[in-house]
Amino acid sequence: ALLRERLETALALRERCFDAPYYRLCHGEGDMLPGLVVDRFGDHLTVQIGTAGMEARKEQLREVLRSLLSPASILWDNDLASRSLEGLARDNDLEGDVPEELDVPENGCRFLAPCRTGQKTGWFYDQRRNRAEAARYANGVQVLDIFSYAGGFGGTAARAGASSVTFIDASQTAVDYAVRNAARNAPRLADADAVKGLCGDAFACMEQLYDEGRRFGLVCLDPPAFIKRRKDAEQGKAAYRKANALAVRLLEPGGVFVSCSCSHHLPAETLRGLVALAAAKNHRQGRILYAGGQPEDHPVHCAMPETAYLKCFIAHMS
Repeated sequence: ALLRERLETALALRERCFDAPYYRLCHGEGDMLPGLVVDRFGDHLTVQIGTAGMEARKEQLREVLRSLLSPASILWDNDLASRSLEGLARDNDLEGDVPEELDVPENGCRFLAPCRTGQKTGWFYDQRRNRAEAARYANGVQVLDIFSYAGGFGGTAARAGASSVTFIDASQTAVDYAVRNAARNAPRLADADAVKGLCGDAFACMEQLYDEGRRFGLVCLDPPAFIKRRKDAEQGKAAYRKANALAVRLLEPGGVFVSCSCSHHLPAETLRGLVALAAAKNHRQGRILYAGGQPEDHPVHCAMPETAYLKCFIAHMS
């Protein structure tokens, strides 16, 4: 009954906020269900259980999800490090005809992403609002999407009128999806051979682009969590500092820089300071145009600051 009540509350909130069933249905403690993440992709659900307590209620959870949503398929995505800490198996469970690819509508675009083998739950709904805001500065300029995964920032920018889009990611699969998604949302760029993908270490790729003389009007930096635990804070902060400095170096004068962090242990003020430091190091004047975070399907519990993790700053660099 408790699972049903809280998932019904979560579902009602999403249905007030979104006109299509594509969103994070449950955001752990943010929806008062610790250890549970549920992402909804139309008739498909991807579920992550990260605690032994929630795992013990898996059958009840399955019953409630089927009763509320009648999904065609469920991927129980168990490939989580936290499950090892809890002594839980990490083999995925599939129910129904789980798709190989997700087809996700977002901000007027449509994105393909790997379902069974994708990062996290397959798609990052948490950047939805920030991608739309970044795309406001894309029209007519060359765009660079760093740590792109399937190309959420660059694909949205392509549809918004970018003159070219370049993606960087360590995964060839991710780069391939990113290029496909940009071409899918802006066929004119594909026809003009204006969509490129670089697979490799992002820091090395940024150095390469700088040495080649490439400069961009919009640079989007959305790295993985460099700080996963508090004890890694200084080492992770150094990685953020380097990434931001290299990214700003690739901006043309008057370009716009998007800097994100999904590390809970990197406060928003610290990230803003790193953006300012990157500007100063590159002899730029930075002006913050937008400060954002996670959207309404990733609610922050008022009494639990740990549920707020995503930061995004958009800055004009003159």
